[in-house]
Amino acid sequence: MPPRFCCLPATVLGLLLLAAVPTAIASATNYAERGFGEKDGNGSIASDLNPAGLVAGIVMEAEGRRRAVTYQHGRIRELGTLGGNEGFTKAINTHGVVVGSAQTATGAWHAFRFEEAGGMRDLGTLGGTSSYATAITRDGQVAGYADTSDGDFHAFITKADLSLQDLGTLGGASSYASGVNIHGVVVGTAQRGDGYRRAFAYRPGAGMQEIGTLPGGRISSATAINDAGLIVGASETDKRRWHAFAWDGKRMLDLGALIGQGDSYATAVNAAGHIVGSAHIKGFEPMTFVYKEGVMTVRRRDDGLYLTNKITDAGLVVGAIYTGHKFQAFAVPSQAAPAPQRSNPLDWLVITIVISTSGVLLYKLQHNYRMGLLGARTRFM
Repeated sequence: MPPRFCCLPATVLGLLLLAAVPTAIASATNYAERGFGEKDGNGSIASDLNPAGLVAGIVMEAEGRRRAVTYQHGRIRELGTLGGNEGFTKAINTHGVVVGSAQTATGAWHAFRFEEAGGMRDLGTLGGTSSYATAITRDGQVAGYADTSDGDFHAFITKADLSLQDLGTLGGASSYASGVNIHGVVVGTAQRGDGYRRAFAYRPGAGMQEIGTLPGGRISSATAINDAGLIVGASETDKRRWHAFAWDGKRMLDLGALIGQGDSYATAVNAAGHIVGSAHIKGFEPMTFVYKEGVMTVRRRDDGLYLTNKITDAGLVVGAIYTGHKFQAFAVPSQAAPAPQRSNPLDWLVITIVISTSGVLLYKLQHNYRMGLLGARTRFM
């Protein structure tokens, strides 16, 4: 079973990555709203947001139970489960098709694909007992990971009939897919024969290829890819720290070095190549960073998100704030506020958030390696 918090078996960033979205994009600049209107101490998380303003999200009940939902125009729709007690969403495409994972009657977690017309469909496994869907393309192709009959997780992508295609590994036991683009290129993390895990890109017809690490690093993980093929993620450095990176197929740009301190993890990239993620600096709460048009900006703590998950093509950075008791959805424009304090909270796009990330893998890695950063050229707003 995945960790109770934020619904995924692990988070690449050692923190929960949540996505958020406004109730209605057209009017979101006119009012602020947190969460899905949940009550009684419940929290909410938005895993993703589509161009129509439909949120794929999660309601987290006070006692810990998670419910997969969609949210729009102030109304929650329960997606149900696969016969069990809990479920969570992970992504949504432009047509409103939602993917995530839900419990079966036996308590196992299975990847699902939800459409309004057909409801929730169980995507099955790769011969084992569990599976997790993490991403979906505009045309409905789903990526994720599932365990095999040997008990090892392998990355998958769905075929035309929605059966799962095993993408294999880099020579080791396991692999985890975290992103996919319209061309069927899947990214994630896979184990090599020597036991180290590396970011990978799987291309139809070419198979799984290792992306590598930043100089001197042993471990890396890819978290997202856009349709142009720009891949983002995080890599260990020669100092045994973690730096966010962007990889264009030829070179790996060290985004962490541009921040100049702390540890950083890239979590999402939009169609324009704008990248967002989280930075942990000097032991303080995680802060949102935005890499846009060649400029790295680390947002002030009162101007960013505690959890940073997605950036929409419209430039909305979605994630969550933390109230001290629970996470609540929140979104901010990719451009930082000019003043030390937000002049008018009604000018901010507020919404709901979710996890994201990439999987069991980095959750374990982060417990084995401490992190840090070097660099310069960052704007702290």
